[in-house]
Amino acid sequence: MRNPEEAGPPEKKPKLMHTQQNQAQQFASRGNSFEELKNVRRALPIYPARQKIIAEIRKFSSSIVIGETGSGKTTQLPQYLLEAGVNQGAIIAITQPRRVAAISVAQRVAQEKNTTVGNIVGYCVRFEDVTSAATKLKFMTDGMLLREAILDPTLTRYSIIILDEAHERTINTDVLFGVVKAAQRRRLKTGQRLLKIIVMSATMDVDHFSEYFNKAPVLYLEGRQYPIQVMHTKEPQSDYLFASLVTLFQIHKEAPAGEDVLIFLTGQEEIESAVRTITDLARDLKDVPQLTVLPLYAALPSQVQIKVFAKTPPGHRKVVVATNIAETSITIHGIKYVIDSGMVKAKVYNPHSSLDLLKVVTASKAQVLQRTGRAGREAPGFCYRLFTELEFQNMSTNTIPEIQRCNLASVVLQLMALGISDVSTFDFMDKPAPESINAALEELVLLGALERQANSDMLKLTTLGRQMAAFPLDPRFAKVILLAKDFECLEEILSIIAILSVDSVLVTLSSKRKECLEAHQKFMSSDGDHVTLLNIYRAYKSVNGNKSWCFDNFVNARNMNTAQEVRKQLREICERNKMTFSSCGRDTAAIRKCLAVGFFMNAAELSKEGDFFTLTTRTKVSTHPPAC
Repeated sequence: MRNPEEAGPPEKKPKLMHTQQNQAQQFASRGNSFEELKNVRRALPIYPARQKIIAEIRKFSSSIVIGETGSGKTTQLPQYLLEAGVNQGAIIAITQPRRVAAISVAQRVAQEKNTTVGNIVGYCVRFEDVTSAATKLKFMTDGMLLREAILDPTLTRYSIIILDEAHERTINTDVLFGVVKAAQRRRLKTGQRLLKIIVMSATMDVDHFSEYFNKAPVLYLEGRQYPIQVMHTKEPQSDYLFASLVTLFQIHKEAPAGEDVLIFLTGQEEIESAVRTITDLARDLKDVPQLTVLPLYAALPSQVQIKVFAKTPPGHRKVVVATNIAETSITIHGIKYVIDSGMVKAKVYNPHSSLDLLKVVTASKAQVLQRTGRAGREAPGFCYRLFTELEFQNMSTNTIPEIQRCNLASVVLQLMALGISDVSTFDFMDKPAPESINAALEELVLLGALERQANSDMLKLTTLGRQMAAFPLDPRFAKVILLAKDFECLEEILSIIAILSVDSVLVTLSSKRKECLEAHQKFMSSDGDHVTLLNIYRAYKSVNGNKSWCFDNFVNARNMNTAQEVRKQLREICERNKMTFSSCGRDTAAIRKCLAVGFFMNAAELSKEGDFFTLTTRTKVSTHPPAC
């Protein structure tokens, strides 16, 4: 490792500056009394600037608030606006890119308001709405607010919309920028109550955002940032996972107990593998603190995620192995050391092959700096970067917006449902490539969601397309559900789509691989994986979701329960669309025909040489996993 360098300024007296995104305070003091929480709120850096922030936001229709880590912006600013009456009795919407953040911040704010979630503070995420008529602070994923805009383009229920974590530039966030900006403009023209827009982030290209939101003023809020010693490797690392483990155990042998470690890796499988390896290696160590190793990624059950926020027991060291969810979305208390692999998993779409790929790529400088900041949250810390200084200098400054590297079919369908007939003219902050928009339009035409107008090249939304837009699903999934009524297998298709909409329902343990395969074998169907999923759902339902049955059959009980809830919500949407419910019983032919018609773009044929080629683009593909 190279000589350390200072990466953070000493703690300063708070002053009006950026807003932060302190989502992790959500769990920070569970069990604390209301009075103790009031004292915690007053101690946050945002508190002395409270009146000035409120006064500035009152003056302008749009504001950009940049906040350093730990300033308290995510949890406090919505409360300040509500307490000061800036919302004028209407709802304040606070959007988050991730459902875990929306839920956890709502829980924390409800605790600070001395109320239960669902009253004055609520949240709304896909397939879960915990709000009521009394709700004034509504935390939600950006996708859910986007869906509301389809039914109400001016978003009349809201007087203030806070777009948090704006720097993450998810596909829904970018679309939402244009949608709320249009709603604000439309309200102004029609003389309705002004819609205030507040864009919040920890780091972002301030000038770019300010320019987009009509030269909106920028408020900076300082946070707590202690000095951080940053160390780079002398040579490039060929195996960042191995280097992470080596670095961890170097720290573990030298650092005293209670100084916790945060490791940034790229995905669920990698994290689970690292957690197992660390746990196994730690068993043989003596004269060192006991390790508590915890994974953290979006697909984890919330009750497991909460464990990372628990106080480290005396004589122990907590090691959190996380994806980029821990960069800014949450703050884990007690972290003194950060080990940064410098890698991240990103979605990449190829419009020519129509394939979405999840690739491990190099992180941007902005992401790396955010990760570094995790070590200086509460005290001076250390960040070990598993890449050279030269590699850091060669990283891109900011992350490429997701809208420029993803399949846009869902987005285009939502925009058409909003009444935007020419998607290419939509006010994107950063326009996606024309070929990506054209590929999405072509896909929707093939699915029957769009059709060309007579004597014109313009596309318009069909009745089928409007029905598809009602489902919070990929357009292909929505099409399959709508087709199911014609094939008289709607009940079965709802079960299959519900399971496809959640994380894997099958548990495969490397230590019990043989037992897992034997248990799963009883559900297997020669008619395909979709029928296998249906068999699992039917078996789960027949035992009324018995957890012991799930354990014995290596089925993920939480994911199955979530799938059941998703199915219930999808069924309600079908009821609202007055669809006829039917079942094909044990005859799977109707199910397979329905899936073949809906997923025709996923079809591939087997060549004489034994390779699979897609029917649309003749791209060579293979089954996953290879053992299938």
